[in-house]
Amino acid sequence: MAVEDHHADSAENTIALPAPTAWPFVLAFGLTLLAAGLVTTLAIGVLGAVLTLAAAIGWFREVLPHERHELVRLEPYAMQVETARTSVTRIEVTLSHRARLPVETPSIRAGIDGGIAGGVAMTGLALLFGLIGYHSIWYPINLLAGAAIPGWANYTTAQLVVFHMDGFLIASVIHVITCLLVGLLYGAMLPMFPRRPILMGGFIAPFLWTGLLYSSINIVNPLLNQRIAWGWFVASQVAFGLVAGFFVNLHTNIRTRQYLPFAARVGLEMPELMGDGKQGSGKE
Repeated sequence: MAVEDHHADSAENTIALPAPTAWPFVLAFGLTLLAAGLVTTLAIGVLGAVLTLAAAIGWFREVLPHERHELVRLEPYAMQVETARTSVTRIEVTLSHRARLPVETPSIRAGIDGGIAGGVAMTGLALLFGLIGYHSIWYPINLLAGAAIPGWANYTTAQLVVFHMDGFLIASVIHVITCLLVGLLYGAMLPMFPRRPILMGGFIAPFLWTGLLYSSINIVNPLLNQRIAWGWFVASQVAFGLVAGFFVNLHTNIRTRQYLPFAARVGLEMPELMGDGKQGSGKE
């Protein structure tokens, strides 16, 4: 009743709206300073607490016991909508509509095959780098194995160019697992490049991966960080991307289930949604 009495004297050509207030902004600023005080100084935290408390009290006083309003004058006018169209144009969502991409996606088998093929191409370039630079195919293999074998960070070049059974086995496991995982990821990302997917994925993804590894390789593999040849590394990543994309693209894509109704996607048996022609047959 008090709120109604407050607006009883308002004119017919006005409307009561909630009055604007700056206390929410003060409260947000106070909470920000309060959180910043946890990692900076006590003074900032105290200032944030004071602003938070003041903003909460000020905001409550504007809405309790009655919300504060202000009168806004209404200016009625006649709105006329005119159009020369005789019908409503509707968007036809087809299979190629962007809102329904990807309409198809590579299978898991495609990603595995692409990862294996890309791994073979990458291995060929890595071995070529070892032969040209150090006259040994074991040099790049031992560099990769150094990520998992303690103590290999102090190995000399003479020790890295010879065969080590433990290094060969560990490097093989690391390389195979990494290629399979990246191949699966590559297959999942391929539909995101609608134009020239092999070319885009073969260059964009390797350069992004190279930049990520460049910033963290000193922690992951200090031995590789000291001896890596970035030109050869980028070339091997590009070769992996192009070859993996080519083999992934050879497989037949599978359609996604996004066109099915939600009830059908969660497994509910609803013949009228699945379109199997059983609706209205009268059979029990």
